[in-house]
Amino acid sequence: MTARVPGSKSITNRALLLAAAATGITRLRAPLVSDDTLAFRTALTGLGVRITETGDAWEVTGTGRGPVAADAGADTGAGAGAAAGTRVWCADAGTAARFLPPFAATGTGRFVFDGTDQLRARPLRPLADALTALGAEVATGPGGALPLTVTADGLTGGDITLDSSFSSQYLTGLLLSAPLMSAPLTVRARSLVSRPYVDMTLALMRHFGALTEDHGDGAITVHPGGYTAADLTVEPDASTASYFFAAAAVTGRSVTVPGLGTGSSQGDLGFVEVLRRTGADVEITGSATTVTGRPDGRLTGGFDVDMGNISDTFMTLAAIAPLADGPVTVHGIGHARLKESDRIEAVARNLRALGIHTEEGPERITIHPGAPRPAEIACHRDHRIAMAFSVLGLRTGGITLDDPACVAKTFPGFHDELRRLFPGAATPQGI
Repeated sequence: MTARVPGSKSITNRALLLAAAATGITRLRAPLVSDDTLAFRTALTGLGVRITETGDAWEVTGTGRGPVAADAGADTGAGAGAAAGTRVWCADAGTAARFLPPFAATGTGRFVFDGTDQLRARPLRPLADALTALGAEVATGPGGALPLTVTADGLTGGDITLDSSFSSQYLTGLLLSAPLMSAPLTVRARSLVSRPYVDMTLALMRHFGALTEDHGDGAITVHPGGYTAADLTVEPDASTASYFFAAAAVTGRSVTVPGLGTGSSQGDLGFVEVLRRTGADVEITGSATTVTGRPDGRLTGGFDVDMGNISDTFMTLAAIAPLADGPVTVHGIGHARLKESDRIEAVARNLRALGIHTEEGPERITIHPGAPRPAEIACHRDHRIAMAFSVLGLRTGGITLDDPACVAKTFPGFHDELRRLFPGAATPQGI
């Protein structure tokens, strides 16, 4: 079976910003169309970037520089306010809140970034401190979070150390806008998590003409010079593909995702190697990845795996782990407590509601084998929780989701695609 997986959110939003900062017109083919990418796109248009739709592509007319704040009373989408400058609504999109302030700081004027209560709960202090050190005037909301105000007059670059233990997105945000600075920027990332996302960022920056140096000791230097428009086709989202690969493993079927192969820039494709440890057969070619489960859907357990670099997929494994023949421990995922929800706690509570013995620590979770009982899954408005437990629902009747629509954050058609691929299997009720 071939799964129709939409474009990568991580690539789409990075490419949108790179195209916006570039000189010329970029054509982004097959971008992800979801709540998060539309929020990011709307925020960019509010910053003066022209984006039009042409068929299945977005055409971005780059400004070649940082944005210029609007006059008093400007507003880019939500919330009122007469304060001078440009107000940028990030909705639930963490990438918008972390990638766009550095872009604004390379421009001129006053920018106010805000978002939903869920996004306001996510930390921004390391990014705010870094922008301050680089010369921007930055004010945050309570706890170092949104709303965040940037008063900008360009950035000169420099040499800074960045706490990257919470998220790699702070580092990515600075790197993306570094070519717009007037001098080289060297960032020394301390306790960096999710390194593959940084590698993706650097690869995309080079695609748009940036000159970067990875010193191999946690330090990365980006040279000034701006970006040049460069067309790009967005590959399928590897994090989203994880649910369909896991579904193949637990149903004993075979699922192929075309366009996601050995040349992928997404670290989350590494999830299939974790599935290989559960006994699934995995084939990766230059153009596609296929996962085939054992005929009886049996999973091998009894292992411990570090998923720190692919933490967006740990929930996929955790949700199906009760079906394994031994305990499964995932560690290295402490930063997942600071995502859309405290993902470790949320997953553990949902598994316990299903009657599964689960243990958790600051940066780990252990799931023991068991027969899940019917229960309602508390999604916490977190798309990944909803999608992960939907996969378990293929083998366990009576699972319901309290917020099935939250999948629209990254894949509005997720439930329809799951039903299309597995018409004879159970699916979560109420969808």
